[in-house]
Amino acid sequence: MDLTGKRATVMGLGRFGGGIAAARWLARQGALVTVTDLADEIALADSLLALKDSPIAAYHLGGHREDDFRNSDLLVVNPAVRPGNPLLELARRSGARLSSEIELFMEACPARQIGVTGSNGKSTTAAMTAAILRAAGRKVHLGGNIGNSLLNDLDQIGRDDWVVLELSSFQLWHLGPDARMPHIAVVTGCSPNHLDWHATFEHYVAAKQRILAGQTADDLAVLGDLDPGASSWTGCLAGRQVALEPFDQLPPLNVPGQHNLANAACAAAAARAAGCDLEAIRNGLKSFCGLPQRLEWCGAIDGRRFCNDSTATTPESTVAGLRSIDEPVWLLAGGRDKGCDFQSLVSTVVEKARGAAFFGTAGGQLRDRVAACTTAPPCTAVKTMEDALRWCWDHSAPGEVILLSPACSSSDQFRSFRERGERFVELIQALPS
Repeated sequence: MDLTGKRATVMGLGRFGGGIAAARWLARQGALVTVTDLADEIALADSLLALKDSPIAAYHLGGHREDDFRNSDLLVVNPAVRPGNPLLELARRSGARLSSEIELFMEACPARQIGVTGSNGKSTTAAMTAAILRAAGRKVHLGGNIGNSLLNDLDQIGRDDWVVLELSSFQLWHLGPDARMPHIAVVTGCSPNHLDWHATFEHYVAAKQRILAGQTADDLAVLGDLDPGASSWTGCLAGRQVALEPFDQLPPLNVPGQHNLANAACAAAAARAAGCDLEAIRNGLKSFCGLPQRLEWCGAIDGRRFCNDSTATTPESTVAGLRSIDEPVWLLAGGRDKGCDFQSLVSTVVEKARGAAFFGTAGGQLRDRVAACTTAPPCTAVKTMEDALRWCWDHSAPGEVILLSPACSSSDQFRSFRERGERFVELIQALPS
């Protein structure tokens, strides 16, 4: 698509890079770019600073204007925009093409692509896949929902390179009907998540299955069994299914838990589909030391160890975290409920945790459900994560672990799970020793 002189509206600049990358890239292609966001200049100060050298035609902040959607040739939608937004339909009826930052990249990228999605484990699986490809001597670019837009790196990506993209359900839902899908698709699993955004589990499943439905007969797919849903999606495949790598073919991992073995099996299968041999698979997995804030050990004070698992935003992720630690665990969990089923989490807390402090808007609900169990461990509901850490610190003993694994979104008290994890580390450093 020749964008020279085209009117492009970026709906949702945001604070995490995708809107910035889209606006900058569109301007470089010669488009007349309007950036619009519900947030105001103060909230978006850092994002606006990042665009100060880009020739953006107009900024309309603190609210949307219908004319920006009625008069647009191209509307680039932030993934956080919910389905059914009337401004999307207005742009569509007015003749605009609807796209997104990730779709623009996938369309323009010259390299072979591997897409990774799933309710749990997609970031780790994507990073493991990239590590294996690098061990095989490939030039690899890792991006997407993992937090790195590659749109402005296109001039550094060659045809012989490999791109590994983590794809969220939001990103997949906003892909157009003719979007170019990755040559290799990986679905780690599927269980209810983001039902506050998708409204129903069926809507969420349809978004995840988009990565498979958009492939061709020449493409390949890996269906993981981390959660029960995706392994039965063979009927959705347009291409050929690649078998999971057996656990006994995997090397010892530097990241704990059965769930990470499942992630590694998916990554190994994807890398094998990309032509990597067993030696590269083993070397790549052995070199992988985990991602920040994913069961990341972050120090010890007075015999207590601290683990930062702030990226655990689903009950299943927190269950996996609890089951990965052998020592007695004091759990910090809570935040904003995304409409998930907490039953498995409640059962695992009762079974595995020495105690639990629940915080945020979901804190009271979680505390009540755990406390109602016959063999419930000590638990409390508090307002903030700081209060939760202090309670766990006061009740724990040397030889025990204090684990932040929230099982919920961070958006009630933090801008992102990253900010939540960083704050956890700051609070640990302020504890008395």
